[in-house]
Amino acid sequence: MPTTWVDVPDGSPFSAHTLPYGVFSTADEEPRVGVAIGDHVLDLAPLAAEENLEGAHVFSQASLNPFMALGPRAWTAVRGWVTELVSEEPHRELVERHLVPVTDARLHMPFQVADYVDFYASQHHAENLGKIFRPESPALPSAWRHLPIGYHGRAGTVIPSGTGVVRPSGLRRDGDVVTFGPSVRLDIEAEVGFVVGLPSQLGAPVALEAFADHVFGLVLVNDWSARDIQAFEAVPLGPFLGKSFATSISSWVVPLAAFEHARVEPPVRDPEPVGYLHDAEGPPWGLDLRLEVSWNATVVSRPPFAEMYWTAAQQLAHLTANGASLRTGDLYASGTVSGAAADERGSLLELTWNGEKPVTLADGSTRTFLEDGDTVTITGSAPGPDGTRIGLGEVSGSIRPSVASADL
Repeated sequence: MPTTWVDVPDGSPFSAHTLPYGVFSTADEEPRVGVAIGDHVLDLAPLAAEENLEGAHVFSQASLNPFMALGPRAWTAVRGWVTELVSEEPHRELVERHLVPVTDARLHMPFQVADYVDFYASQHHAENLGKIFRPESPALPSAWRHLPIGYHGRAGTVIPSGTGVVRPSGLRRDGDVVTFGPSVRLDIEAEVGFVVGLPSQLGAPVALEAFADHVFGLVLVNDWSARDIQAFEAVPLGPFLGKSFATSISSWVVPLAAFEHARVEPPVRDPEPVGYLHDAEGPPWGLDLRLEVSWNATVVSRPPFAEMYWTAAQQLAHLTANGASLRTGDLYASGTVSGAAADERGSLLELTWNGEKPVTLADGSTRTFLEDGDTVTITGSAPGPDGTRIGLGEVSGSIRPSVASADL
């Protein structure tokens, strides 16, 4: 496995085993594609041009989409090329002049989002919400164990890490009165997102075993949620304005190939999934990822992704089972990641049990839902080779006051 001549600080999420892709710019140059390693960004466009790399033009673009559209052979070839460049000393003289300190780089949205779908795949999360909102009814919806439940979100409001989130306004019920105003129950959802590179044909479902042919890589996701708006609007069609105001993703896309050592068996499914969702015969696509949620720099939760009931491969198969096509840049998210323990819950709704159990932060203040000025940061990591860890970077966002008129 690769070591590197690049100075990678201890604890850096981006070693030579990770090599995530992103889009960055510097003070005097336009956005283009780079690879993160340690505290640097490897500027691929001029390096690929010097090396006469076939298709080098895709790295001078302000989006990963042209590169992702080339498909898995190109992904494998480029990852191998970059790994060689940062691992073998003879390449050092060539590569060093294309290493940009991350402090000199401005990060941008890494890809153009074509469509956005969010799933609901954590049994612990789904059962917690059932207990909170439907204590007299079964905790899980009737279809939940039979298929990955999801909803279509809004691609245009997917934003990169670090972008401020304006507190949304909407209709909500207060007793018998329906009012319009800023959400007072603003929440997070700690999730993992999967980025589609290779498209598919309309009318042709994507088989479960073709998952790695289509999914380019992973990002961290915070699916911000206005619970009061969502609660009023969600019957009977589900999430709409309570979710569509903002969804944050990490600025670096970690290639799927980096997670080979993180693959684990998913939980036992009961009943056994139907044919197109049946994954018992092939290599598993459960992933042993560990997330960490910080609220104003206080770690409040460490959700375990390995316990997710439905895998990303099953979600992709279900997403296309009716013939829906994939496009380069499609993003689908796992749904809130929650574990069995109280400190493994991936939403504030669960952590505070619908506001009944406030969370105490390091400064002594207490919270139930997000206040203006609050910052939430989600990080993630996974097992790498030889006992190492690979990082997913972070997705962070701060809450800004509502801009809605109080007279509306």
